[in-house]
Amino acid sequence: MKYIDLNSDLGESFGNYKLENTDAILDIISSANLACGFHAGDPMVMNQTVAKCVEKGVVIGAHVGYPDLQGFGRRKMDLTFDEIYNFTLYQLGALEAFTRIHGTRIRHVNGHGALGNLSHKDEKVAHAIVKAAHDFDPSLLIAAPRASSCMVKYAEQYGMGVIGNMFHVDRNYEEDLALVPRGTPQAMIEDEDVALARVIRAIKENKVVAVTGKDIDIAPPKRILIHGDQPKALIFAKKMKDALDAEGIGICYSADMPVEE
Repeated sequence: MKYIDLNSDLGESFGNYKLENTDAILDIISSANLACGFHAGDPMVMNQTVAKCVEKGVVIGAHVGYPDLQGFGRRKMDLTFDEIYNFTLYQLGALEAFTRIHGTRIRHVNGHGALGNLSHKDEKVAHAIVKAAHDFDPSLLIAAPRASSCMVKYAEQYGMGVIGNMFHVDRNYEEDLALVPRGTPQAMIEDEDVALARVIRAIKENKVVAVTGKDIDIAPPKRILIHGDQPKALIFAKKMKDALDAEGIGICYSADMPVEE
């Protein structure tokens, strides 16, 4: 049987800014990347979201980003290696405070927004994040969308495991498989039926149409990411699960998948 890790970015409310449907999405997914207080998430939200993940059996990853609440972590910042290293450690420590009291642990590290995008092509950024993750807990897995990511290079250098082959449900791709930058035309896929058809084709045929119209070969997806802050997140999650069920594809965290028969 084939399996997919249905993954979502969650815990991104902050103060009076509330994102709905977190509980309903947690009923569907197998893993979540939780905001750690820098781009989103506050102590109340982190505590509540970790508790809900434990209740619903959802695996937790740390979604580390720039210290940019106003810009939701989607604006590039010019930081030194030490700053990125220490900011990553800080966020891991904050999230672990809550995972510890709820009897669970952080399983992976996933870069968010501008920091995450840069980590796949900037060696300094990738090195700083991975070194911080290694020094914090060498058993952590490093999340990367594809084998060419700088994050994979440094994960291998530090002897850390990787969870890769991620496919974005609601984003368009360039021909080099980089995401079309937010704020530019066609960056987002808003029609859930179009998005789901792309995902199923990616899983079955290992292909995706780039924003240019060119058909691109991709590695077999293992993780399907739904952005929890977009308005149709719950609709995408529900339809994604229904589509996987119809194809006879199970939902399971990447590192816990049984061997395919």
